[in-house]
Amino acid sequence: MSQNIDIVRTQELPVLDIGSFLAGDETALDSLAAKLQTACERYGFFFLQNHGISSDLIKNMFAQNKRFHEQSMDVKNAIAVDDNQRGYIRPKATLIKHSTYNKNTKFDSNETTVFATEYGADDPHRQAGKRFYSENQWPENLPGFKEVIQEYMTTMTSLGKSTLPIWATALDLEKDFFQPYFENNYTYFRMAHYPPDPDVGANEFGLGPHADTGFMTLLPQAAVDGLEVLDIDDEWFRPSRMDGCILVNTGQFLERWSNERFRASPHRVIAPAEKHRYSGAVFVNTAFEPICECLPTCHDDNNPPKYPTESYWDFYHWYMVNTYPHYGEFDEQERA
Repeated sequence: MSQNIDIVRTQELPVLDIGSFLAGDETALDSLAAKLQTACERYGFFFLQNHGISSDLIKNMFAQNKRFHEQSMDVKNAIAVDDNQRGYIRPKATLIKHSTYNKNTKFDSNETTVFATEYGADDPHRQAGKRFYSENQWPENLPGFKEVIQEYMTTMTSLGKSTLPIWATALDLEKDFFQPYFENNYTYFRMAHYPPDPDVGANEFGLGPHADTGFMTLLPQAAVDGLEVLDIDDEWFRPSRMDGCILVNTGQFLERWSNERFRASPHRVIAPAEKHRYSGAVFVNTAFEPICECLPTCHDDNNPPKYPTESYWDFYHWYMVNTYPHYGEFDEQERA
């Protein structure tokens, strides 16, 4: 049976070649910033070319993703997601309840395992038991898995931080403006598997329409297509393939911080018809605690701040409670 989905157009996205910039050529900064600015105002998505991430590391990440998700449900549930948003999330467990882009009525078909920045035992927030500061849950029966995932997350985080001067310049800020906010930053890795579904029904998705939570998302291209983006004209498109590049998109926290100057574009994933789809998105965000006021170059008397001053922890916590049904369960346990 055929999938019940609409055919959407394919759209080329801006490409930022950051090879010379990463090699120390700051003369490329202004042109890269201009291209990033256009991309984030128009699409909220762009590609990074010559990013320096080893193709072997990316292939190994995908291999570990497949290795983990091929295990039995009982084995995967041994590290079921906890109230710190770390661990395995089974299929049909997520529903983007607060989406303003689509009335999501059916649970997503993907299964996902989440790992995030680990804070030392002496971290005061971890000692106080503050949500999101705990250690990761690691599978015990997959030798080498933890090491690959940690290397992948560390490497992608470094790449994201290396582009911060481009983001700052694109927003007419001093190039080192964002650096203090990313000290001891929070990164999380969403290792997802989309099982094939040859008969997708109406309003059914591998991952329902949503916008990401944070500052930036880094996404090596999956072998199987499925990602679709909503443009400023409210039309869905699929990004053109750019082999060897990393897809980057803006999250809601930066959209709010920039007073909507940069767009957190809604996107979704259509479940594959025949093949298994694996993805490995890394979300590179500020640290949890810094208080972020509306960026000084993004408001004036005629364009006042649209959002309250907030930390990333505040926004992330709100988002998770309104996205994942299991958070309601955790909150009830805390109130009990």
